[in-house]
Amino acid sequence: QEVYRHLQKEGHRVVGVFTIPDVNGKADPLALAAEKDGTSVFKFPRWRVKGKPIWEVVEAYKSVGADLNVLPFCTQFIPMDVIDSPKHGSIIYHPSILPRHRGASAINWTLIQGDKKAGFTIFWADDGLDTGPILLQRECDVGRNDTVDDLYNHFLFPEGIKAMVEAVQLIADGKAPQIPQPEEGATYEGIQKKENAEISWDKPAEALHNWIRGHDKVPGAWTVIDGQMVTFYGSSLLDGPVPPGQPLAIKGTAKPGLITKNGLVLFGNDGKMLLVRNLQFEDGKMIPASKYFSSDEMSVLELTEEEKKMAEDIKTIWKGILSNVAVIEDSTDFFKSGASSMHVVRMIEEIKQKYSGLQLQNEDVYMATKFADFIQMAVRKLRGEDEEEELVIDYVSKNVNNMTVKMPYQCFINGQFMDAEGGKTYDTINPTDGSIIAKVSYASVADVDKAVAAAKDAFENGEWARMNARERGRLMYRLADLMEEHQEELATIEAIDSGAVYTLALKTHVGMSVQTFRYFAGWCDKIQGSTIPISQARPNHNLTFTKKEPIGVCAIVIPWNYPLMMLAWKSAACLAAGNTLVLKPAQVTPLTALKFAELSAKAGFPKGVINILPGSGGLVGQHMSEHPDIRKLGFTGSTLIGKQIMKSCAVSNLKKVSLELGGKSPLIIFEDCELDKAVRMGMGAVYFNKGENCIAAGRLFVEESIHDEFVRRVVEEIKKMKIGDPLDRATDHGPQNHKAHLEKLLEYCEIGVKEGATLVYGGRQVCRPGFFMEPTVFTDVEDHMYLAKEESFGPVMVISKFKNGDVDGVLKRANSTEYGLASGVFTRDLSKALYVSENLEAGTVFINTYNKTDVAAPFGGFKQSGFGKDLGEEALHEYLRTKAVTVEY
Repeated sequence: QEVYRHLQKEGHRVVGVFTIPDVNGKADPLALAAEKDGTSVFKFPRWRVKGKPIWEVVEAYKSVGADLNVLPFCTQFIPMDVIDSPKHGSIIYHPSILPRHRGASAINWTLIQGDKKAGFTIFWADDGLDTGPILLQRECDVGRNDTVDDLYNHFLFPEGIKAMVEAVQLIADGKAPQIPQPEEGATYEGIQKKENAEISWDKPAEALHNWIRGHDKVPGAWTVIDGQMVTFYGSSLLDGPVPPGQPLAIKGTAKPGLITKNGLVLFGNDGKMLLVRNLQFEDGKMIPASKYFSSDEMSVLELTEEEKKMAEDIKTIWKGILSNVAVIEDSTDFFKSGASSMHVVRMIEEIKQKYSGLQLQNEDVYMATKFADFIQMAVRKLRGEDEEEELVIDYVSKNVNNMTVKMPYQCFINGQFMDAEGGKTYDTINPTDGSIIAKVSYASVADVDKAVAAAKDAFENGEWARMNARERGRLMYRLADLMEEHQEELATIEAIDSGAVYTLALKTHVGMSVQTFRYFAGWCDKIQGSTIPISQARPNHNLTFTKKEPIGVCAIVIPWNYPLMMLAWKSAACLAAGNTLVLKPAQVTPLTALKFAELSAKAGFPKGVINILPGSGGLVGQHMSEHPDIRKLGFTGSTLIGKQIMKSCAVSNLKKVSLELGGKSPLIIFEDCELDKAVRMGMGAVYFNKGENCIAAGRLFVEESIHDEFVRRVVEEIKKMKIGDPLDRATDHGPQNHKAHLEKLLEYCEIGVKEGATLVYGGRQVCRPGFFMEPTVFTDVEDHMYLAKEESFGPVMVISKFKNGDVDGVLKRANSTEYGLASGVFTRDLSKALYVSENLEAGTVFINTYNKTDVAAPFGGFKQSGFGKDLGEEALHEYLRTKAVTVEY
């Protein structure tokens, strides 16, 4: 159906469709689409009988006069006089990189044999078995825990559709190659039967895992436990120490398995582990492996009248599939009555058509094979009483700040914490002493693809897509409450991972994050369009209105200075608008983002809505900016990287972009200011959060008559500041975020001295473990100097004096920068303050204050400080699109 639709869209004329007969009076999706377009549709049950073509079918085929046969689903049963009949012959899709894995179970064998690459081939049909010349091929990496469904849904299906259409266009243009298949490396594997799928245990863990996942769901890899055949589903490789569990004897294994809270742990002959999540017994019943020794039974629900009607409708669907069963009774077993895995898909889809609010998965059928059990399970799901899958979290725990903090360290994808593809990790460092806090998963391109696929599915098909706005707000309020409940733990993690002073982290990093989520939670059900009067074309009347709609999958890339708060500023608006997100925290500060992921799951956010990928900006962030399924990217970081992201977003699919970039915010202090306040606020403008502050005052202009006194008071106050452990409640100034940044700041100061600026105070690393820098003051900074032009992003006060009364002159100097994020002015003269604020080229202007941001006030820059807004109502519009609808009546 998808290939048909895309071929039509590209202008190719489909002259006929040959597909299966209707089942119980229902046409298949391809037939429905073709019939709707008026395309000729033929529904013969077969092409040939006893090897000979059926004349009637062949004649019907020849009547359409095709130039090319397109077979998106490979079959060996079409006669060769049909295959060879068109001018251009026939092309077929096959889900392997031919000549490897010829045959009907190619995807399964790709996994069974541990291939590192999967893919598909579009080839020219001949009289052999998948042996025809190659037209085109595509390949993808195979993840260590990818399943058949993963490969199919994330690559083989969507990319296969595009490739089939591309192949047809190549043929139309006369550019389609015919590359003979090499015999070297060719393999053929038939369909696996159940009796051949028994697990041979004397193998490494990875080989066992490949065997199990390659047979999932059909025919199912099995072994003998306690005298009966047990089939294994849902395998993944398991790293780390052996988890606690109850031993389970398995026939043929050298070492018993372990029933753990997460499933059945198995051991390869190399001592490594794998985890199996579900077990199916000979009678067809499937259970979570973690429940193997459990005998808990659920109580039987009493159905409402509406639920009884649903049960009758489902019974009708079962009857349509199990046509050989006279009466569907409570004890009727779906599989023992003759149903197969194909019938599972059909049954689920038919139920979804009638009851869109009932979200069933194929696995649910295997877990409840008898009709009565299936109805009970369906009703529980409809009522929201079905047991959520337990959130499995491996923590790094630290006893610190008079508490035990528990920190997730893995990628968070589709509602689960998991290792990065390939198991790669990196160290995240405590800037207070340079010690390693944790080894954190280092996400790969494959992890981005998984996260985006999960976010896309959640946006298009999941519970989030159907959730009303008020319910969305309720989830966000609940998340804010959980963040507040965990505020001490979050602030402690922020302190040890980013160097933020604990008291500041508690109030600002965490406190404002909670406020942000509450603010945008309140917006969820207040996003509105408008009605618009338009010119009427008499005698008709028209109504035009606009709708505000979510964009889709959004990528968010945040910096390291306020790890949690920057996450909140962007993701709260994104979620309130109804989008799903994939977020990359800064590589050096991933831990509060991963803790946030845990809290979001506990708040009840559906799987796939929030995905967190720690790792490299050059790898993960770049792939996010290029990904075709991401429709919006929000970034906070340097101007240089922002430009690269904007370019990638444009070239890939014209993503909507918002950028909060570098700054060199001017702060102008006039002689008529309240000097004590100007000194106090001026110091806060520079040294707040160790100077690692987007809107930090990068350059102070102090009027000549008060310049020397201002500098004297600043130095006097600096000497009172306590530099030390950020967890010490008396500390004013903690360590810089990471070693490379400290080194950059020291180099910044060296350049300032070399260029002739006066170093009044500081400029050195503090002599103690960790990444501490003295608060620093430079004066006599002239406009041409490096310090006057470039942002330090650290505790460096850069002071220039200006002539008394020269308001326009200092304004010109303040605006003489490519940045325009923030600015400030201190004066008692309100007219002067307003005049200056009107003429400063910056997204935010502070008058007689500084750093006073609020969740309701829009925040963002001008010029090369970026565009788009965080916070306030305007932030919502960054994550919405406007649709105009005109009705004639």
